[in-house]
Amino acid sequence: MLRVDATRPGRAERRPAMANAEDARPGLSVSSRALMRDGRPWLPVSGELHYTRVPRERWTQRLRLMRAGGVSVVSTYVPWLHHEPVRGQARFDGRFDVGAFVDAVRAEGLELVLRLGPWVHGEMRNGGFPDWVQDARVQHRTDDPAYLDLVREWFGQLARALDGRCRPDTVLAIQLENELYDQPGHLVTLKRLAREAGLSAPLWTATAWGGADLPDPEVLPLWGGYGDGFWVDPAEPWDPTFRAHYFFSDTWDDPGIGADVRGAGDAATARRAELSPWFPPATCELGGGMATAYHRRPRPDALDIAAVAHAKLGSGSAWQGFYMYAGGTNPGPGLEETQSTGYPNDMTRLSYDFHAPIGESGRAAPSHAALRLQHAFIEAFGERVAPMPAHLPEKRPTGVEDAATLRWAVRADDGSGFVFIGRHQPHVPLPTYRGAQFRIETTRGAVTLPSTPLDIPPGTLARWPLGLEVAGVTIDSATASALTVLPGAAASVSPPTLVLVEDAGIPVEIVHDGLAHRVTPGPSPLRIEESHGAALDVLVVPASQAAHLWVVDADGGESRVLLSRDEVTWDAAGRVSVRAGGAAPDVREYAGGAWRELVWEHVSGVARAARAVTGQRGDAASVDVSLVRAASTPSGEYGSRDGRPAAPDDAVLEEHAAVYRLEVPGWVDEDAVVRVAWAGDVAQLRVDGVTATDRFWDGSDLVVNLRDIGVSASSRVELHVLPLRRESAVHLPADAAARLAAATDALCALDAVEISQRALWPEALA
Repeated sequence: MLRVDATRPGRAERRPAMANAEDARPGLSVSSRALMRDGRPWLPVSGELHYTRVPRERWTQRLRLMRAGGVSVVSTYVPWLHHEPVRGQARFDGRFDVGAFVDAVRAEGLELVLRLGPWVHGEMRNGGFPDWVQDARVQHRTDDPAYLDLVREWFGQLARALDGRCRPDTVLAIQLENELYDQPGHLVTLKRLAREAGLSAPLWTATAWGGADLPDPEVLPLWGGYGDGFWVDPAEPWDPTFRAHYFFSDTWDDPGIGADVRGAGDAATARRAELSPWFPPATCELGGGMATAYHRRPRPDALDIAAVAHAKLGSGSAWQGFYMYAGGTNPGPGLEETQSTGYPNDMTRLSYDFHAPIGESGRAAPSHAALRLQHAFIEAFGERVAPMPAHLPEKRPTGVEDAATLRWAVRADDGSGFVFIGRHQPHVPLPTYRGAQFRIETTRGAVTLPSTPLDIPPGTLARWPLGLEVAGVTIDSATASALTVLPGAAASVSPPTLVLVEDAGIPVEIVHDGLAHRVTPGPSPLRIEESHGAALDVLVVPASQAAHLWVVDADGGESRVLLSRDEVTWDAAGRVSVRAGGAAPDVREYAGGAWRELVWEHVSGVARAARAVTGQRGDAASVDVSLVRAASTPSGEYGSRDGRPAAPDDAVLEEHAAVYRLEVPGWVDEDAVVRVAWAGDVAQLRVDGVTATDRFWDGSDLVVNLRDIGVSASSRVELHVLPLRRESAVHLPADAAARLAAATDALCALDAVEISQRALWPEALA
């Protein structure tokens, strides 16, 4: 029997001046237990999108796909380097128009966090300082008056560009600096300078990892968690600081993030940051993916990403924040972090795809679906979960090497809550856990679930209800993950519906009033009725359909549950649109106790182009490719820094890369995406001789929107692929490493090139 005591009360409530008496927004407040919105606990989900790395005409499209993924808050760096590379010539037009970006975010009903820096990192040169700032004879990132003069000047320009948009009723939070570990007074100074410039928000935040010494309670500490990272040396195994994030824990600091760019004398080497007594545990950098450095190329998959977020939520997180959530492209070459600019890492020059839930191309990755389920749960139940304390079990794993002990936790208060189970980690597979049965002590008595022990397969990320009351009906427990609640339909005399999702391989048992019901997942709900007349339908969606679930949650509207293999988005009013290739999309909605097909408006133009593609294979067509020049084997020695191999420069590619000409068809439109399956070292996609984006090979495809990189009917599109030598010292994912090891000398291959295109189908108005 697995046991936990869930009777412990939550943290003593304290209310800081922040968002309460200082920079207040009506209806918003924060305490040591949770954020509050309109008098109710609120558990935000934030996702990072960098407006300067995304074409301006794509902002709204990206924002809607973020919202469809359950993101309620958009976070962005404001990179000084991108705005003012030359002193006195700051630009705020086009994709650099931060004021317009604020307007776009707010128009979609989303909240906003501006991470002002002025040092931001973000894999940028000089950490986001322009060269003229980096070269200034000042003590950077301190209260040196000469440095503060530069910051004051920048904040003033930014305030003028925002033109009153950065205030408590418009911007949710401002992050000061980034990864600053030993200058608490400087953070207070930056806060003062921002206010003096006319920039303010209800919440002021700072990153807390790495043992950061923060000025409590002047800033809300935000934590991070990456399940893998590029900042480890190439020969090192999977680092314990990454492994720890696949466990439920009461430790929030992470000594690994940014460790490779910290000096030996930093405070992080001597201390671990603790939770503030003024604020709940909150995150801003859960790994939504991972960037690719030349020397080390992690490639997290959807379950890897979802498992870390799941563990943080079960551990008590009051704010789920992801970096990155939407990838992009640097707005020019030479803006990236490199060894030549003092960093230990060479990053891709242009691509900032980050393996994010929304990639550089704007297409959703599988991680979008994996996180979408968690975020729908947060939207539906976050008001209850946010103030709930986390309770860890009596028997906990002995360390990051422990693969046998079950990883689980309970968030509960007053007998009601959720059981979180995490049975996944990358690189070192976990076995099936045999014979799990849980006994949870609550303030309303002990609960045992399920009625008979069951096995928990690897890959399980469960959120099981415990004492959950919905519409006057209390579910004692269930062994299927909570998703959302749908309102009743008076016309069909249908009660509200609790939607659960089957956890693959786990029998579904729903207990009500002490009676256990075995339920087969499918289209028919279980009807539960109370003696006093309340009724509730419980719908259990099969695990095989989980990745195709979308929960529509518009401002002021009622939730809807859709099943669609195609990409679903909606506007702030809740009107649904689907991007699909070929004929009208197949989307079903659960309403009134049954699934029904949605009806779509007729679409012309781009829909015809999409249908032209469909005749070949789904919504993808192969591309004619011709070899312009065969590859030759390079030396493979391009320099190094601190034992980390350096990336080759363009001269190496010009001499050794294979060059392929891609024949782009004339029917491509704004949604056309090219997908390149390749193998080698470095790839560059060039348009009319100019590199538009690039990749370091990690076994994944290169996916790019053709219009975003400037392709037209007359463009010359070429792919340059540099071979990767068999003895290369770079660290690759296991499957990519195996393919390289099988090469005779150097690996250089172009496996397939396809173009896909979709039409946007709006839902027909009633």
